Amino acid sequence: MSLLATQDLTIRFGGHVAVNGVTCAFEPGTLTAIVGPNGAGKTTYFNLISGQLKASSGTVTLGGRDLSKDSPSQRTRAGLGRAFQLTNLFPRLSVLENVRLAVQATREGKHRRGLNLWSIWSDHAALTERADEILVTVAMKDKEHELVASLPHGDQRKLEVALLIALEPQVFMFDEPTAGMNAAEAPVILNLIRQLKADKTKTILLVEHKMDVVRELADRIIVLHNGSLVADGEPAEVIASPVVQEAYLGIAPKEAA
Repeated sequence: MSLLATQDLTIRFGGHVAVNGVTCAFEPGTLTAIVGPNGAGKTTYFNLISGQLKASSGTVTLGGRDLSKDSPSQRTRAGLGRAFQLTNLFPRLSVLENVRLAVQATREGKHRRGLNLWSIWSDHAALTERADEILVTVAMKDKEHELVASLPHGDQRKLEVALLIALEPQVFMFDEPTAGMNAAEAPVILNLIRQLKADKTKTILLVEHKMDVVRELADRIIVLHNGSLVADGEPAEVIASPVVQEAYLGIAPKEAA
């Protein structure tokens, strides 16, 4: 059974169909790259899955549960984890405080219980311990007391991945995770995604323009063009297909031959 699936997912803005009847299923233990030219509908498709946009028609299901009417926060609690192309952090709090809040939100969502002084103290210690573990994973333990507002862009992106890990999702969604990073910063994020990919119980979706990154990380590529799904398969097969050469790379079929 597919973990995540979209069925005839569509959104219209006036007379423009931005995503057009996309039906696709995503399995645990796979990383699927979603590619296409600018304006193809990749980020819009992501927004429909995560709930930032309401579909005109079609469904989104996770583990067989229909999420189509759920809010973004409800979808997050259900197991969809979305890392945004623009960072979504608390700039006036420390790195550790950001991660601890994410861990706390996750645990409170899973374990509702009465409040007492002992649980406050013990929970605080447990939350801090888990936050520390995550910061070690993303190589930011040495920056735990720094304010987020003072961090360079690359570290903010790393922290965003830390928050996503803290949410313990079933599905990790990355929208251009290395956007705006320099050559020294990008490999750190890609290594984090490789670590997440090693967990075969998780599903990873990746919107990415850099084809070298796609070739290295993806188990599967789907291609959107003018809002429609035009190719789906193994990376080498999809990249070599005439429809992708023309739609994504701008190469006419006879030139690609």
